[in-house]
Amino acid sequence: MVKEVKNEMTFMRERKAISPVIATVILVAVAITVAVGVSYWMSGISSQYTQFEKVEIQTGYATYDSTNTIWTITMAIKNSGSADATVNMAFLNDVPCLAANYKVDATNVTDTQWGVSFLATGVTLQPGESTTVYIYLDNPCTGVSELASLSAGTTINVNLHSAGGMDYIKLIRLP
Repeated sequence: MVKEVKNEMTFMRERKAISPVIATVILVAVAITVAVGVSYWMSGISSQYTQFEKVEIQTGYATYDSTNTIWTITMAIKNSGSADATVNMAFLNDVPCLAANYKVDATNVTDTQWGVSFLATGVTLQPGESTTVYIYLDNPCTGVSELASLSAGTTINVNLHSAGGMDYIKLIRLP
């Protein structure tokens, strides 16, 4: 019986285990794999909460219709953010320009002295989407004292305001 116990102990001593170097490599590989998995998981969760709107005014210029004595401010805008953006107000020299669905063509000019081309609900842009908005301004604009003195060569501050509370500003010179 003593001999059997001695044989078992000898067998246990002769048995080889994984070397410390290989054990360390395996532990490091497992740790890196877990870290990469956690980082992908966290980035997926964080992207749900970090969406943002960003409207870029790509171009902005004014033209003058001498027949109807109206300035038309044309602005090409693009949503370069990751969330929907709704432009719902425009300001000219810090005066709110109400959505009047102002229509201008050769035969129909509304009585409103100024307005924007979008409705009061605004214009919504999906991420990556572009559109053009128009602001119409009579010459002279007698309805608003802050805009009554505008003339050719004047630079005006056009501010597009979004439903998310952001302001996008462009200075435009009247022709």
